[in-house]
Amino acid sequence: MYKNKKIYVAPMMQYTDKHDRFFLRIISKNVILFTEMIPTNAIIYGNKKKLLEYNENEHPIILQVGGSNPKEISECAKIAKNQFNYDGININVGCPSRKVENGRFGACLMNEPEIVGKCIKEIKKASNIPVSVKCRIGLGEKQNYLFFKKFISTVSKNGCDQFFIHARNAILTKLNPKKNRTIPSLNYKFVYKIKKDFPNLEIIINGGIDNISSIKNHLKFVDGVMIGREIYKNPFFLKQIEQEIFNNKSITTRKKVLEKLIPYIKNEMERNKASIQSITRHTFGLFTGIKGSKRWKQYLNNIKFMKGDIEDIILNGVKNINE
Repeated sequence: MYKNKKIYVAPMMQYTDKHDRFFLRIISKNVILFTEMIPTNAIIYGNKKKLLEYNENEHPIILQVGGSNPKEISECAKIAKNQFNYDGININVGCPSRKVENGRFGACLMNEPEIVGKCIKEIKKASNIPVSVKCRIGLGEKQNYLFFKKFISTVSKNGCDQFFIHARNAILTKLNPKKNRTIPSLNYKFVYKIKKDFPNLEIIINGGIDNISSIKNHLKFVDGVMIGREIYKNPFFLKQIEQEIFNNKSITTRKKVLEKLIPYIKNEMERNKASIQSITRHTFGLFTGIKGSKRWKQYLNNIKFMKGDIEDIILNGVKNINE
């Protein structure tokens, strides 16, 4: 029933770093991962290895970039494909921050679909990397389907055939990014209608999706589902997705996930001087819904002060938790 349907983990600033993605990949082999959004000028002029390096186990992985300069974005596409072998590049036209608006990227670009189209066109000329756009359904307090449809139409005519759509407007003048994730009302029907009006486009829906029944319902109307906060709060939700969407019945436990994470933690601490808490912070919600979850969170809050073998430190934290 769900053949060719896809599930994605949303890009989340300060959350979906390489440590989080490696951890999530242990739980799920089928979801598609995104990086955090990285500004184009940071990629071009910054430390590329630090910003873009990832573990091979993370594939398939898509790089999300923020920018509006077609030449800069096409340069990032070449770097992503030729130097780091990313599976795709995604242009952020959905972030509702005033900070990114001042930098002329994010949701404000929904007012400039021609610019986004030029970015798509330049990427297509520069590289064969698959390109997509993440956007909202509109801007401001009033929802306007014709505005939304014009954006999709203009951008798709320039060669973009995959859109990740957060089913809320972005209200840039009154709401901060956190409030923009919850206060603007969800309108999934706009996204369904876009798929109906543009049947040849691949449409992935995003926003407020936090359970399997919702995922299954959305997949009746669109090509894929993107989930962000719920997976970060409750990463083992991915196991349910594996079982019910991808029919992957392999048995794993939360403790086994941690056991598989331990060699990665050791390697990152030795090779890249990572701190233990920079990795384990992503496991904060691993035991959500399990007796002992609170104790695990308290344990993680103090893990940076603990001495001894990494394996012993991690496993001591879960020895009294029963799944």
